[in-house]
Amino acid sequence: MANPPLFDPNAPQTQDMVSAGLNLIQQALTIYDRDLRLAVCNRRFQEMFELPDALVTPGADFADTIRYLAERGDYGDVGEVEAFVQSRVEVARAFEPHYMERSRAGGRTISVEGSPLPQGGWVTVYTDITRTKQQEALLRARSEELSDKVLGYSEDLSSANRQLEATITALEEAKRQLTLSEARTRLTTEMMPAHIAHVGADRRYTYSNRRLSSVMPGSQSDIVGMAIDRALGEQAYGAIRERLDAAFDRVPSVFEFTHEASSRRIRVAFTPDGQAGGVYILSMDITEEAQTRAALQQTRRREMAAQLTSGLAHDFSNLLTIILGMQSRLQKMDLGADAEELISATLAAARRGGGLLNRIADMTGKREHSPVPVALSAFLQDIETLGRSALPDAVSLQVANDLGEATLLLDPGMLQDSLLNLLLNARDAVGGRGAITLTAREVQGIWVEFTVTDTGPGFSEQALARAFEPFFTTKGGEGSGLGLGMVYDMTKLAGGRVHLVNRAEGGATATLRLPLRRADVAPSPGLVLLVEDSPELRDTVRDMLREAGHSVIEATSVAEATALLSELPEIAAVLSDISLEGDATGLDLLDELRARGTPTCLMTSLPADDPLHQAAARRVPVLRKPFSADALNIHLFAGAPT
Repeated sequence: MANPPLFDPNAPQTQDMVSAGLNLIQQALTIYDRDLRLAVCNRRFQEMFELPDALVTPGADFADTIRYLAERGDYGDVGEVEAFVQSRVEVARAFEPHYMERSRAGGRTISVEGSPLPQGGWVTVYTDITRTKQQEALLRARSEELSDKVLGYSEDLSSANRQLEATITALEEAKRQLTLSEARTRLTTEMMPAHIAHVGADRRYTYSNRRLSSVMPGSQSDIVGMAIDRALGEQAYGAIRERLDAAFDRVPSVFEFTHEASSRRIRVAFTPDGQAGGVYILSMDITEEAQTRAALQQTRRREMAAQLTSGLAHDFSNLLTIILGMQSRLQKMDLGADAEELISATLAAARRGGGLLNRIADMTGKREHSPVPVALSAFLQDIETLGRSALPDAVSLQVANDLGEATLLLDPGMLQDSLLNLLLNARDAVGGRGAITLTAREVQGIWVEFTVTDTGPGFSEQALARAFEPFFTTKGGEGSGLGLGMVYDMTKLAGGRVHLVNRAEGGATATLRLPLRRADVAPSPGLVLLVEDSPELRDTVRDMLREAGHSVIEATSVAEATALLSELPEIAAVLSDISLEGDATGLDLLDELRARGTPTCLMTSLPADDPLHQAAARRVPVLRKPFSADALNIHLFAGAPT
C-alpha cells in the first residue's frame, strides 16, 4: 500500500497551516481575484483597517471594502462616495503594478504595494510606515548639515527603491509563471502520440518533442539544431520534400506517405510560420487507420458483391445441381472414350462452377464449416499446383503427405484458403530465394496436422504476439492484416488450432491442426423422404440417393411430407429443400421430425447469411447446392433436429 502524500494543498490542516503562516507576517496582505472578490487575507489586514468580519471573509467585494473605509473617513473628504468607489474599482481592474503611500484619518501612514497575478487579480501588501515617516521628519528637523535638496533626494530614492522592489517582485512572478507555462507546454507535447516540431528558414529544427523515433522507428529523438534531411533520412525526406518546399512558400498541406524503413503509414501536416519564415510540422503514425480504411473498403466491395450475386447464385446452384446429376447419368452409359472424356470435363467444370459460387457467397457472408469427404492426396496435389504458380523460380516448394490415400472429412474451401495463405506468407518471408515445405501428418490419432516451414528470418516478437489480431500486419500499406486472422477464425470454426513458432535452425513454422475424422464408413441404406418442389432437382437428387442404395419416397410440399411421415414410420431419414411451395418451408418440418428423432438434412441455394439458412444450420446439417453424392451421404444421417 502506498504511503499517503506528505503535503495535500486541499487538506484542512494544510489550509490552517497556511493561515497561521500568513498571520505571522507583520504586514497586512490581501489577494483579490479577477472579479475583485477577496480570495485570502491575514489577520493583520483586519486589525490595521479595523474591518468587520464580513469584509475579511473570502468572497467579500472589493467595492464594499472601499465604500466602508470612505464612509468612515479613512480617505478624508472624497466628495460623492459612490463616484469615489467607482474610480477606485476602475483603477483596480487595470491590474497594473503600483506603489503608493497614504495618510489615514488617525494620523497613521500606510504604504501600499500591489502586483497583478498572471491568472487575473492581484496581491497587495500594506505596511504601517508611520514610524519611518516620523524618523524622517525628525531627521529633517535635526540635520542642519543636510540641505533640503539632499534630504529630498534621499526621500525620493527611498520611495523609488520601494517601487523598484515591487516591480522586481512582479517581474520574478511573471518569469516563474512563464517558466511553468513552458514546462506544461513541453509536457503536453511529449505526451501526444505525434511528432511536433518547428523547422527554421535554414531547414534546421528549432523545436521538437521526442516522438520522432516512435512515429518513424529508426530515427533519432534529439534533433534540435539538426538539418531536417539528415534527421529524416533520404527516403522519408524525399517523400516530403515537395510539400515542404511549398510550405516554405506559405502553402499549408496535409498528406500521407509510407516510411519504407518501418513500413508505417505516416500523415504529415505542414503549417507555414508567417513570422519567423519557418514551418510547423505535425507527424502521426496512421498505419492501423490506413489498414482499417482498406478493410472497410473491402467490406463495401463484399456488400456490393452480395447484392449482385445473391439472387443469381440461387438459380445457378439449382442449374449446376441438375447438370451434375445428368452428367452422372451419362457417365454410366457406354458412350465411348471420347464421350467419357467430355463428360468428365463437364463434371469438373460444373463442380468448379459450384465451388466458385460457394466462394463468392463466402466472400460476401459469414462462413460456415461444411466438412465433406476429401481425398487428401489429390487435395495436396492441387495445393502444390496452386502454390507453385505463386512462387518465384528461386523459391522451392516441397509437399509431404504422411497419411497416404486417406479420405478425411474436411472443409476443402476453408482449408485451401488457410494453407494458401500460409504458403504466401512464407513466400513473402523468404523474399526472392529460399525453401518452403508443406507437411501433412497424423498426430496421436486425434489430429491431422498441416505444417508450413520456411527458411526466412522468422517472426518478430511483436508478430508472434499479435499475428492473429485483425488488421495487424508487418507489411505496412501492402498488407491488409486479415490473412492470418482469417486462418485463425476458419481453423477455430473447424475445432482446430493454429500455432506460430520460430525454428532454432532459422526460419518459421506455422502449424494448423484439425480434428481427424475419417470418411470411409458409409451409412446403412434406408427409406429416405425427399421433399423438393423442382422436378429437375428432385430427379437428380433421387438418383444420387438410389445410387447410394437408399429407397426414395417424394413430396413437393410440407403438407405432403407431413402426411407421409404420419403414414410411414419406417422412414429412416429426411432430405428437404428449405424453400418450398406455399408459405411453409423446410424449417416447418423440423418440429415434427424432432419428435420422431429422424435424421434430417436440409439443402439450399440461399447464401450463408440468409436468416432461413442460419436458422436451419442451428438445428440440422445443411447442404449447400450444388453438392456431390458423397457429401449428400455424409450429411444425410449426420443428426436429428434439435
